[in-house]
Amino acid sequence: MSHAIVANQPGGPEVLEYASVEPPVPGAGQLLIKVAAAGVNFIETYQRSGIYKVQYPFTPGAEAAGTIEAVGEGVEDFAVGERVATAEATKTYAEYAVVGVDKALPVPAGVDDHTAAALPLQGITAHYLMNSSFRVEPGHTVLLHAGAGGVGLLLTQLLKARGARVITTVSSDEKAELSRLAGADEVLRYEGFADKVRELTDGEGVNVVYDGVGKDTFDDSLRSLRIRGAMVLFGAASGPVPPFDPQRLNAGGSLSLTRPTMGHFVQNAHERRWRAAEIFDAAANGTLSVRVGATYPLAEAAQAHKDLEGRKTTGKVLLLP
Repeated sequence: MSHAIVANQPGGPEVLEYASVEPPVPGAGQLLIKVAAAGVNFIETYQRSGIYKVQYPFTPGAEAAGTIEAVGEGVEDFAVGERVATAEATKTYAEYAVVGVDKALPVPAGVDDHTAAALPLQGITAHYLMNSSFRVEPGHTVLLHAGAGGVGLLLTQLLKARGARVITTVSSDEKAELSRLAGADEVLRYEGFADKVRELTDGEGVNVVYDGVGKDTFDDSLRSLRIRGAMVLFGAASGPVPPFDPQRLNAGGSLSLTRPTMGHFVQNAHERRWRAAEIFDAAANGTLSVRVGATYPLAEAAQAHKDLEGRKTTGKVLLLP
């Protein structure tokens, strides 16, 4: 037997139980991974609470890094003992997980297991946000919410390397310092941020807003955009945005709005490997610093969810089997 986190019904963090389970068996084209660290992401709180529908009993988790324990039939590109990471597995809140070979990412030397587990989802997210959802160019001004979060810290560094001016929002002095250390040019609190953005841009507004907060920031995010600016709504940490009138985009200055999700930006192995390779290489050579803000034993997944939802964490949150 092995152990995994299991929820038998939707609800609060307390529904996440540490349970004995049969270890999974890799099928054709799959790898069995001994999980060294599993990433915790907001989507799993939506799944656990019932906002996103899942089947029960349910083991959360899509992101992990570890060592290959066994390979399924037909696997040729990977071997037992190699290290891999993924953001597209299932049931990774566990000691063992399976992942398809097309969704497994080789971990380069120089990247440790915690970094490897922290990078796939948030690193690839940061990559597609700035390269594909809206292509940031040198000289652009960007507003990025939750600047001290996992995506925020990575995206800030990548945006600065691109030559953008980065304005972030945070909720505390500690988070403000982390955002500045990542390279943010200006760090704001959420209250009144739209007016402050206008002041900082001589009334013009920003080229793009990257908003993973959702309901609480959406209206002022739109107000922060310049004419023909783009709103990239990639999450809903404060809750989903209510329906709104598209005419507001016209009134705001012929604005654009997109609601991306990672699956549409890793549509084949080539695209997935391209994004992952750039992120892992940046981490390996030291140009991208990955902050693991908190680690919890696997058995304490419920506490990890409480802290994440309470905005008590910074950087990446990991579970360690």
